[in-house]
Amino acid sequence: MRVLGFGDNIVDRFVDRGIDYPGGNSVNVAVYAGRLGVEAAYLGVFGDDDLGAFLRASIAARGVSVDRCAVRRGETGVSTLRVDDGDRVFLGWNGGGVTVREPLVLDGELLDYASSFDLVHSSVYSRSESELPKLRTLVSFDLSSEEEYRRPSYLDRVCPHADLVLLSCSHLDEAATRALLAHAVRRGAGLALATRGVEGAMAHDGRVTVAAPARPVEQEKVVDTMGCGDAFLSGFAVSLLRGGWKAGVRPSQGQIERALHDGADSAYEQCFVEGAFGHGRPADRPAVASMCPGSEREK
Repeated sequence: MRVLGFGDNIVDRFVDRGIDYPGGNSVNVAVYAGRLGVEAAYLGVFGDDDLGAFLRASIAARGVSVDRCAVRRGETGVSTLRVDDGDRVFLGWNGGGVTVREPLVLDGELLDYASSFDLVHSSVYSRSESELPKLRTLVSFDLSSEEEYRRPSYLDRVCPHADLVLLSCSHLDEAATRALLAHAVRRGAGLALATRGVEGAMAHDGRVTVAAPARPVEQEKVVDTMGCGDAFLSGFAVSLLRGGWKAGVRPSQGQIERALHDGADSAYEQCFVEGAFGHGRPADRPAVASMCPGSEREK
């Protein structure tokens, strides 16, 4: 099995810790799939600055291939955060940098490469919507929690081309979550998954709705909650793939139930990881010459 993260990468800067961590939804899913024993790769655009080199090296160090990525002149995306009483507080971001401003277009060999994976994962932060219809394989897509990505006009761009969509629903009650999942499937998604924090998770495929509890964790032992939703998605998707999920084949109710528990296990393990997947470095580290010089280069 092979999983590809396609789209966003970013540096998560914790201002209270003074540490930069590599991350990004598409990056995280690839790294976590690799952690689960699946061959994984990341495909996207890196900035040619020091932070871009830092991101690329950190992802590669986790055994995730970045060989087909592009390096383009411009700044790397940076998200600033702090932790208040154990809760992450997002302070803002720089718009995602060149990764979002000049996303990859899947044509020719690059499209063949992406379509050779069993699953391609992307997100609302990747500006990849126009590329989804081109893919000839399973597609998962993170719809995040913002209302702008719940509008029918946006769902109609994504859901018909996604075999699995993830929605963050910790702010919704059970009835609202069920309604949102059903809405995403009616808009064309093959399977809709909702994560609800300590309330667990829920999945709907148009026929059945399956729920599972979160795996309890002692709060004082939690190192970080960064990436827990991405870890859940990875555990869920890899479980389905191992159960025989493929294009044109719907998972059974039993497979979905198993995948929800596997996703919960993956999210639980993520609670003991600093940042999205470690590799933190001081945020005030002086810039060094980029490992990827040049105004634009694609491999």
